[in-house]
Amino acid sequence: MSHKLKIAGWISVGALAGALTTVSLQTAARGSLAPLPLEELQQLAAVFGMVKSDYVEAVDDRKLISDAIAGMVSSLDPHSQYFDKKSFKEFREGTSGRFVGVGIEIAQEEGLVKVVSPIEGSPAFRAGLQPGDLITKIDDTAVKGLSLSDAVKRMRGEPQTKVMLTIFRKSESRTFPVTITREEIKTVSVKGKVLEPGYAWIRLSQFQERTVEDFVRKVDEVYRADPNLKGLVLDLRNDPGGLLDAAVAISAAFLPEGVPVVSTNGQLPESKSTYKASPEHYMRRPGLDPLRRLPAAIKNVPLVVLVNEGSASASEIVAGALQDHKRAIVMGSQTFGKGSVQTVRPLGPDTGLKLTTARYYTPSGKSIQALGIVPDVLVDESQEGNVFAMLRTREADLLKHLNNGNGQPEVKDPAREKAREEALRRAEEEARKPVAERAKMPEFGSDTDFQLKQALNHLKGQPVLISKTQVIEDKTAKKDN
Repeated sequence: MSHKLKIAGWISVGALAGALTTVSLQTAARGSLAPLPLEELQQLAAVFGMVKSDYVEAVDDRKLISDAIAGMVSSLDPHSQYFDKKSFKEFREGTSGRFVGVGIEIAQEEGLVKVVSPIEGSPAFRAGLQPGDLITKIDDTAVKGLSLSDAVKRMRGEPQTKVMLTIFRKSESRTFPVTITREEIKTVSVKGKVLEPGYAWIRLSQFQERTVEDFVRKVDEVYRADPNLKGLVLDLRNDPGGLLDAAVAISAAFLPEGVPVVSTNGQLPESKSTYKASPEHYMRRPGLDPLRRLPAAIKNVPLVVLVNEGSASASEIVAGALQDHKRAIVMGSQTFGKGSVQTVRPLGPDTGLKLTTARYYTPSGKSIQALGIVPDVLVDESQEGNVFAMLRTREADLLKHLNNGNGQPEVKDPAREKAREEALRRAEEEARKPVAERAKMPEFGSDTDFQLKQALNHLKGQPVLISKTQVIEDKTAKKDN
């Protein structure tokens, strides 16, 4: 690995359908620039002058320049991005797993914001908010009609400021206000428990700065509860990714020391690297390797990795490494397919640029860009099938997505197109039903989690109900002659 390459503590937090983040690297700037295209730059300057002098009303210089940079970068691919002051601050908050707010996990339901879970110890937890509570107003703003991201922004703010939430609690058929003082919240990206004697479940929801420490703590907790585990399920479903070093570390927890985990390749010499299951490849700062505290049994415990269409980027690195080294059986659905690396470079004290600089490859040399990881065993989300998953956006569905790099043209997959038409028809049928009768996906890790049950069946040597509905997407397949 190049000594110039350092792992950055930054990820993208701007998600597409809640399913997209990025693996990030920070590299040294290029030593020299290519000759500038003077004629084109003169055109750009001419357009800038015309807008300033001829537009119907005055336009701020800084806004024009920021918008020009943003347009230039966004035209490249879906993951390259210019950060203005506000978005750069949000980006850095997302990477650390810390933010200032009330401390709740939320989802959208019937146009309102639903409390999935208050974060333990947070202001919302102390205020008595409960799972299932609906937020109808944030201060004086009605939630109905707000996007989830807009609602989040309104609940976040500066430390020690107050926000009033109006809560509708179905179980008590009442509406009431709660005033909460915002605090810095530390999110926990790792959950886990012993499901039954001999079998445990560890879930990673994102790869953040604290993820490795949280993972080690949770694994230790699980092994103290049951020192004789016969099988473990690593759940990466809907994990949109995050930090590269965290992905390498989680892979290294299960793999022999020194084996390759992921490689990258791009124009810069610094982007041509191989990351291995070794401390120098995943430790951001000098000190004690956190993985040394893991029980030795973790290296050999039978392992199933659960993935789905929402598993992207760093979670695909982990799944691909464990699959290629035959350390785990990967189950679930074909993953998102984000196989590109972004470099984040500051442009000043409070703005920055996130630029796609490399593709990454699994240990066997496969690029999963726009393809994803194909599970060893395809398992549906429910016993009824996996139909609605076909409607989820994946990397190959994004405009201007980077190609796979294998030289083959992308083509439409007729089987997938047909499956999506069927999924759309079923979704329209569901939408016509009363809300109470609509199909709902079970909570991950619950007793009704169908895919988790199939993972347990595999670990126990019992029959697994494989998918009846899934279609593998390969947009780089050659056309039939």
